[in-house]
Amino acid sequence: MQSIDKVAVIGAGAMGSVYAAKFFEMDKDSISIVAKGERYERLKEQGLVVNDKHYSLPVVGVEEETSFSDLIIVAVKHHHLPEAIQDMRNRIGEHTVILSVMNGIESEEQIGAVYGMDKVLYAVSVGIDALRRGPSTTCSTQGKLYFGEAENHDLTDRVTRIQSLFDRAGFVYETPEDMIRILWWKFMINVGTNQTAAVLHAPFAVLQTSQEARELMTSAMREVMAIAEARNVYLSQEDLDKWYAVLSGLPPEARPSMLQDVEAKRKTEVEMFAGKMIQLGKELDIPVPVNETFFRIIRVIEEHYD
Repeated sequence: MQSIDKVAVIGAGAMGSVYAAKFFEMDKDSISIVAKGERYERLKEQGLVVNDKHYSLPVVGVEEETSFSDLIIVAVKHHHLPEAIQDMRNRIGEHTVILSVMNGIESEEQIGAVYGMDKVLYAVSVGIDALRRGPSTTCSTQGKLYFGEAENHDLTDRVTRIQSLFDRAGFVYETPEDMIRILWWKFMINVGTNQTAAVLHAPFAVLQTSQEARELMTSAMREVMAIAEARNVYLSQEDLDKWYAVLSGLPPEARPSMLQDVEAKRKTEVEMFAGKMIQLGKELDIPVPVNETFFRIIRVIEEHYD
């Protein structure tokens, strides 16, 4: 079994920076960041700062034709994915595996439409509290990375190769039997948690302690459960409770990624959350009033950034 030795990260935001730093700690020659333009120049000059530690990582330009990567981790925002798909083209060889840790339920298929699903594995990260402020990222808990094929009753060679890599790098991970169900579970979490935090300007503490905030979050999540069931993916109260348990252990002062975007006056991923829910609701004739309201509120917030 060929080991995975060369990892490229595309998207050096909060999560991408944390993952890149972990690979660097494992082996400084194992990791590179793919970038271009101003971000390329900044990363070459300044590197990354994660938990107050500076990392001078190799930065590879998108046009550079260096060696292929064994693994590419895609950690960009939804609206940057089409560009990222093109930017990774020179890193992809015959045996390259692509792992998207993005939010949403569509990034794997979008990547696979260009490079083939035989190059793509499914992945979601749950419970990481990475926070980006300026050039620095802080992270007190890495959460858990769920990844694998769509079905993992028997592990494929490429899954076991990545498991071995994650063991060496100290990642907390799980390969569930039904990865598509986990993808929808994370989508449910994001639709409820990220959007509630954004409209309330609420860190995790509010979602942990306010019954009204918790009910708002849960109402959006139940809309996802209804949509998922119509797509033959069955989420239950047990899945809600599983998220509540994760939520209770997160640092109260930490902020979901959409709230970070709102506070930094960046484009959010509302089209991928509420927007996708509205689209699916129309297709399946299922009402999603909470997500319709979230969509309008968050779009107004974005329109009135200074």
